Amino acid sequence: MRQPMLSIILPTYNRLHRLRLAIDALLRQAGDPAAYEVIVVDNNCSDGTADFLAAIDDPRVHVIHEHRQGLSHARNAGLAEARAPIVAFTDDDVEVAPDWVSTVIAALRAHPEVDGVGGRVLPAWDGPRPHWLTRAHWAPLALQDHGDCRRVFDRDMPVGLIGANVAFRARVFDRVGVFNPEVQRVRDVIGSTEDHELLTRLYDSGGRMLYTPRMLVRAPVQPDRYERKYHRRWHEGHGRFHALMRLPGMEAARVSLFGVPGHLLRRAAADLTAWFVSAIRGDWDGAFAAELRLRFFSGFVRTRLAS
Repeated sequence: MRQPMLSIILPTYNRLHRLRLAIDALLRQAGDPAAYEVIVVDNNCSDGTADFLAAIDDPRVHVIHEHRQGLSHARNAGLAEARAPIVAFTDDDVEVAPDWVSTVIAALRAHPEVDGVGGRVLPAWDGPRPHWLTRAHWAPLALQDHGDCRRVFDRDMPVGLIGANVAFRARVFDRVGVFNPEVQRVRDVIGSTEDHELLTRLYDSGGRMLYTPRMLVRAPVQPDRYERKYHRRWHEGHGRFHALMRLPGMEAARVSLFGVPGHLLRRAAADLTAWFVSAIRGDWDGAFAAELRLRFFSGFVRTRLAS
């Protein structure tokens, strides 16, 4: 095969049923089939994934193994094998739109001023959605929709883009480095911030990212994510990873206590008040939202006290 325009990195860990659908969607793309390659990173699968991947007869698919467990390790292993000037990432449980590859390539050709592009990650609901599970709670579901218009994100508007649907010019990683394993997702660890941490480095370097709504993937919402306890766990984990990242914007404070910035302490006090007021009024959705912010604070504080 000639050198592709796009290398797609697809890490996988024990999601054989979903992986079949994800790869099928990637191989049924409109346009030139030689324009892209798919690098599947087997991150210690034990569910028959290896046999499935070995049976794929398509020159676009390359399978590698990464024995260090974790999403950042797997993505970085894929980066080391990528041959194209554009590198895209997606997940083993999502299905990309039929024009996903062509949309990524066209967007970066049309906008040489940006370092990468991301798009929508919309839900594929497996069952009835609980009334409280609104867009305000999409972050733990790894969903994303920044609207119907193209937008540019940068240091002045440092909006995150999700690793299930994002692409970069390969030279970005020479400039800002690769994914940080210290804040990665490993097995059941949730709330990780590897995407956020990488984009923070990119924005701090003067980088810019394009959001385009036409770049679309759909992600199934797994049954456990319909439950409030999953969201509680996610926000606690998210607080933990933010404490590990030590982002300048988070750390900026004239006063801190045991390594916890003063603005987080003030916000926690306000959230505790909001929880009590909502509970007294019987506004349980408002109380739950305040509780989740307090769980972020709890994860942050416990991590700082342990360090």
